[in-house]
This record gives sequence, structure tokens and C-alpha cells, in this order.
Amino acid sequence: MRRWLWLLPLAMILASCTKQQDRVEVLLSQMTLDEKCGQLTCPIGFNYYGKDGDSLWLADDFIRTMDTLPLGSCWAVLRADPWSRKTVETGLHPQESARLLNMMQRHAVEHTRLGIPLLFCEETPHGHMAVGTTVFPTGIGQASTWDPDLLERMGEVMGREVRRQGAHVGYGPVLDIARDPRWSRVEETFGEDPYLSGTLGAAVVKGMQQHVIATLKHLAAYGIPQGGHNAATADVGPNRLEHDYLPAFEMAVKEGCAGSVMTAYNTIDGVPCSANAWLLQEILRGRWEFKGVVFADLNAINALYATHHVAADPAEAAALALKAGVDIDLGGYNYGGFLKEALHRGLVTETDIDRAVRHVLQLKYDLGLFDDPYVDETCALSEVGTKEHTQLAKQVALESAVLLKNNGILPFGDAVKKVAVIGPNADNMYNQLGDYTAPQDPDRIVTMLEGIQAKGRAEVLYAKGCAVRDTQDADIEAAVKVAQKADAIVLVVGGSSARDFKTSYEDTGAAIVDEHVSDMDCGEGYDRATLGLLGRQEELMQRIYALGKPVVTVYICGRPMEMNSASEQSDALLLLWYPGMEGGSALADILWGDYNPSGKLPISIPRSVGQIPVYHSQPVTGDYVEESSKPLYPFGYGLSYARFAYGELETNGDEVAVTVTNIGAVAGEEVVQLYAQEHTPGLALSSEQLVAFQRVRLKAGETRKVSFSIKKAELNRFYIAHRD
Repeated sequence: MRRWLWLLPLAMILASCTKQQDRVEVLLSQMTLDEKCGQLTCPIGFNYYGKDGDSLWLADDFIRTMDTLPLGSCWAVLRADPWSRKTVETGLHPQESARLLNMMQRHAVEHTRLGIPLLFCEETPHGHMAVGTTVFPTGIGQASTWDPDLLERMGEVMGREVRRQGAHVGYGPVLDIARDPRWSRVEETFGEDPYLSGTLGAAVVKGMQQHVIATLKHLAAYGIPQGGHNAATADVGPNRLEHDYLPAFEMAVKEGCAGSVMTAYNTIDGVPCSANAWLLQEILRGRWEFKGVVFADLNAINALYATHHVAADPAEAAALALKAGVDIDLGGYNYGGFLKEALHRGLVTETDIDRAVRHVLQLKYDLGLFDDPYVDETCALSEVGTKEHTQLAKQVALESAVLLKNNGILPFGDAVKKVAVIGPNADNMYNQLGDYTAPQDPDRIVTMLEGIQAKGRAEVLYAKGCAVRDTQDADIEAAVKVAQKADAIVLVVGGSSARDFKTSYEDTGAAIVDEHVSDMDCGEGYDRATLGLLGRQEELMQRIYALGKPVVTVYICGRPMEMNSASEQSDALLLLWYPGMEGGSALADILWGDYNPSGKLPISIPRSVGQIPVYHSQPVTGDYVEESSKPLYPFGYGLSYARFAYGELETNGDEVAVTVTNIGAVAGEEVVQLYAQEHTPGLALSSEQLVAFQRVRLKAGETRKVSFSIKKAELNRFYIAHRD
């Protein structure tokens, strides 16, 4: 009762404020130092509740924390995966999620001195990482669509599902420019190109921010770690950084109006990103005029002390991050435990703290949390994981599939009456879902085998053959015997980012490579030294190819892999990346021609690990002694069941146009790609730039003029790259 008596005058003052900025200043003036530090603290939240059957309760740890240091936000309360130890049974289903976050919010509003609502943050790289949500293809598959409109729709669905469950911030999209496929997180990115990544990233942000705040990850240059080691230093100078690794973020900030940004774990020229004032103040807030909130990645502030050794202790680490421009400490260890000490030692001022608190409070006002902090719990039941959302996941999977080779075997005709589906990724639902995926009800996921069986166009035989990595888990002879009985073989190989409950994890949630042999060869923490298939997969492939039967090789993976054998010996080669919950349905539609593949590579496929880095805009001086310097399949490449012919390029002022004709026998979609050479006096930064693209659908025999409006500053020699 006393709390409400105290709040009455403050509520009257706030109600009289005509501008949100005034409301922020009034509230800030009422806050103690502990309350300010709490607003900048975002701890892990998946242990802040208990569940038994239908009963939910707030954990004592959460209540004690709110009593001593009222939190500003919580991260991953709804997360379910082996790291959080939450399963389909012990995790929260959508309506339970909404109920729990309302309970936590009610505690913050009714049982803390100022009643400041909580900000709930969740992972959303390819769908909300929680039980019962929609699982889309991972980022590298999303990028293969080259379809901003589709990804904006996907972003809207992801944001809606997060918001209906009570959360307010979605971590994603990932805009790291990936140019080392050994790196474990390539699957989360939009590939190697700044313009493609920025265009698609801005689209996802626009969709998500119809409901929640999107968080751009990870600023900056995280996708080019030395040696391919996750979080290793980025060996890049300021010119290359601004030319290649910052533009995608700038596009998503300016065009997508992203509301938050997350700093990367790595250093750039020796300066950790979470302590880089030039990056966060001069570039992000100054040049790009960013008005939102900056998160440090999980425990990244503590890493300034424990890993990078640029701070003498945790208090100094907190000071470095705060003064550089980091508003919220994800994990909460440093701001929650040592920011007060940093103030008392004179390492920061209260003005520094107030600046960050303003950003947090402003975001909460912008989201309307002070006026309506709760959600309607019934909406989660009807608007999360719906059939409509599942169909959208299938559409993204269809458009993400890249046909790399086809000698005419595809699409299958009536002569294919018996199909053998072989391989470790043919019938393993988690292997097709990617990292940052919650535990799943098997009834919601369509594996490659299940999709082909459900198509009903041929008798289907199946044998696993071998595992992705475990050499003991194999019966190649059985697979060969099954394959011998078929008219055609679908060989499904690749990798996996599927976490399991036997794997160990770092404090950041990254998986630790240990003696336990799971299928996992990709996903955060699983960097590679080579890019070939692991386990006995190559042996399985050679035995299948030796049969002399028609073979379609399908790669399910999270990074570019060496595909030389498959490229040479398969009759057709399909790359599905991690296609999400409807991957099997998408594959079946492509195999029988119910969908004409249109995906294009967002990242180059190398011939060997020795070529790395290999990307389309790098200046190339010549071939290697052993092999070509060109990739096996270049950026922008992808075949169709249709064929497209291009006319001459036309330029008229700021307009560039080309006519495209479908000279094939079936309708199809083509991604028209416009490139240019760049002329920057005194700088040699790229051999070419992607400057525009457009997806067009053409009927058989149809011709269309495709036009682009281009600002020509510093660009010359425009050309269309017809990469098929």
C-alpha cells in the first residue's frame, strides 16, 4: 500500500509530461544509483521460473534480484535447448510463455519502488528460439532467396510470435559478412556481400519491428576471424572495415530503422568491439544517427578483463564498455556487480550512467510498456506456430534451395517409380534445423525422407548409411543394397548444428568440442580446419556413385563445404543449407518439379580450404600452382529448370536496364544481378560490387525489361552477371 501512496505524485507528474523525453527525465531524476545500474543489467532468465504441470511460479533468485537490484531487462527467459536444459516437456509452450512473462512483468510493476517495466529479450535468428514457434531456414538459406519482400514477411511473423508471448526484443538479424567458411557461425549470416546482407537485413528489421525491436548482430567484422576461430581477432584496416563490414549495418540502421545493436566478441586492430568508442559513438551514433540501445553480447564486457586483458579488473571493464557506448550488459555480471565500484573509483561519472539509462528508458516508452506492460495470453495460443506461418517457412525453404548442377535428371518424371533415400541427413529432423533451435515436437517437422514419402509420386526406400561424424555408426553395405533396388537415388549428406544434452557449453552458450561424437560439425563454437564431409560420408558417396544409377546429391549444412566429388559425379546437386521445419516438403516439391528452384548463392563455394578467403569482390592476381583460384561455384550462382537469356545492357542517366527472356519450356524465377566496378581515388578495395538485384518471374517464352535506378558516384562499367 505504501508503494502506491509514494507512486501517486510521480504518476501525476508523468501524466502531465507532454513529451516522452520529459517523462524519461522525470523518472531518471527519481532513480537511485542501484536502480540505474539495474536498468543497464540484462541477466540470463531461463532459470527465473519453475514449472510443474500447469503450475508456474517465479524463482526465488528472480525475486531476490528484483528486491536488491531491480532489473531493466531479462534475456532468454523463454529459451529452450540443451544449454538451458529445457525440453519440449520442461520448457514453456506459447500460452505458458505469455503467462510467465506477464507474471514477471507484474512483479516488476507492482513490487519494485518505481514500478519500471521489464524489457524481455529473446533469440530470433531464424524464428523465436522457444518451444512451439515457427522454425525458418537459417540466415544463409534466407539469403539464398535474394527476396527482400519474402524476408520482410518472415521478419513480421518472427516479431509477431515473440511479441504475442510477451517479449519485446528479438536478437537478429545477423549481418556479419562471412568470408571464412571454417567459422562456426556462417549459417547465421547472409553471406559474403555487404549490399545483399544490408538489403535483406533491412527487410527483416522492417518486418520484425512491426511488433518488436530488432537487434543487429554483431558489430563488427565478426565474420572474418583469424584462423576461422569463433571470436578471434579481425585482421582488417579502417578502409576495408568501412567499405566491406560496416555498410550492411548502416543500411539496416538507416533503411530498417533498427532499434538496437549488439557488439561483437572480437577485436579490430587490437581494440575490442565492446570498448570501441570510435565504432559505437563516432560511427554508430554520430555518422549513422542511431537512436536506439546498444547491447554487449553475452559476457562480452567481462571478456575485456578475462579474455582480452585490456582492463585490469571487472570494474575497469564495466567502465571501458560504458564510456565506449554500451548501454546494456547482457549477462549482467559487470554492470550489475561492478558499475557502482567503477563510479566510486572515478572510472565513470554518473553522467555516463545516466546517458545509458536514458536510452533504455526511452526504448521502453517507445514500446508503450509504461502504458500497457502486459499481453493478452490467449493471443499466443492462436498466433504462434500457425499453419499460415508454417506455409511461409516452406516458401522460404523453397526459395532458399540452390540447384548447383543438373544434367537433366531433375525434375523426376514418371519413369522414376522407385526412389532410394540415403544418407545421415535424410531422416534427422534436428540436423536440418540449425543452431539456435528449440527442442521440437517431431509431428511439426518434415524431414527429407518424410517429405518424399508424403509426395506419393514413387515407392520410397530408405537407409541411413552412416552418421555425419561418428565412424562407428555406419552400415554402408545396407545402404548400397537399398540403393541397388531404386530407379534413382537421393543422397542426403552434409553437416549438423544440432546440439544435444551430452554436449558441454561455455558460459556464453557456445558448444565445446569434446570427446563426445555427436553429428554437430557447425554452429557456434564448432569451427572447422577443413571443409570436407566428416565421418564416413565420402566413402558412402563413392559407393553410391559406383552403382552407376542416377543420383541427386543433397547437401544439408551450415557452411560452404568442399563439393568436388558431388559436383563431378552426381547427376544433380542441390544445396538446401538448413532448410527449417518444412525442408522435406520443399525438397520433394523441387524433385518432382512442383517448384522450380530459383535460389542463388549468397557465398562462394570453394574448391578447397586452401583458397580461403575466396569471395566475389576480392582482387585476384592469378591461379594457384595446384588449382584455379576461382571458386567451384561463385557468389550469385544458381540453376533453374527454366533457361534465361539476357539482352544488351542499356544505360540512360541514372537508369540501367536489361531485357530478360525465359527461353525454357517452363515458368521460372530469375534473380537479375547488377554489378559495377568501383573507382575510389587512391584505394583498391574491390574488383566488383553488387549494386542492385531484382527477382522476376517469367512464363515460358516471356520477355521483360528489368530496370534499376543507380546513383553513379564512384561507380563505372555496369554489367549483368548471369551466373548459371
